[in-house]
Parts: sequence; C-alpha cells; structure tokens
Amino acid sequence: MAEVIALAADHGGFELKNLLAEKLAEWGYEPLDLGTYSTDSVDYPDMAAKMADAIKAGKAERGVLVCGTGIGISIAANRFPFIRAALIHDAFGARLCREHNNANVIVFGGRTTGVEVAYDCLNTFLNTQFAGGRHARRVEKLSHLV
Repeated sequence: MAEVIALAADHGGFELKNLLAEKLAEWGYEPLDLGTYSTDSVDYPDMAAKMADAIKAGKAERGVLVCGTGIGISIAANRFPFIRAALIHDAFGARLCREHNNANVIVFGGRTTGVEVAYDCLNTFLNTQFAGGRHARRVEKLSHLV
C-alpha cells in the first residue's frame, strides 16, 4: 500500500501543489489533496488547519503545504503541537529538517520556489529518516512548549 502524503495550499501555492501532487503519484505515493482547488483567494491558516486535521486523524503521516512565500502557512501549521513544519528552499535543508527535527510537513513558497528545486527537496524529504539520538530529546521538547 502506498504511503499517503497530504497536500494543501492557498491560492498562491495552488499551481505548485498540483505539480507536486502529480510528482508524488509518479513516484508511487498516494497524494491526498486537501485543497485549495483554484486560484480564488483563500486564507492560509485554514489550509494549514486542514493539513493538521488530516495528520491528527491518521489520514496521512506526512504532508506538503504551499502558500505564496511559505512563511504564513508554516507559521500557521506550527501552531499545532504535533506538526513540525519546515519551510525549505534547498535539498540540504530538506535533509536536515528530517534528520535533526523529524519534520512531518515540508513547506514551499509557490511564488519563491522553482518547480525542479521543489521536486528535489520533496524527494530528499521523503527519503530521509530521522536520526534520533541527541535530536530525539530536542524534538520531544517541541511538543511541550505550549
């Protein structure tokens, strides 16, 4: 059974989200598209909440979020204590957000991240394991900061 990867975006990330969903399917994952489904204006906190709800409900363990810059939607996503969303711009960051921070959501800027860069980052994110060790206690502390 293919791993389900949830995706959500606001209007600024709509196009990149769709391209990433297609690439995920090509790679053998099952994309769970939570919207938005057009370039009509929507609020990024609502889209981050949809992602958090899907992960909390066990519909997916990992996800992809996209807004215009990635900043707002990552701030919104990280309000949920079980989400570790990382705004990523390169494969090095994608690898370390998994190895050191056990990030479960990768975030992109639809207006700031090129498609090929996003593909590379997403592939790295999906194929990197959490290193554990000294990082585990730090990640555990993240859930208790609220």
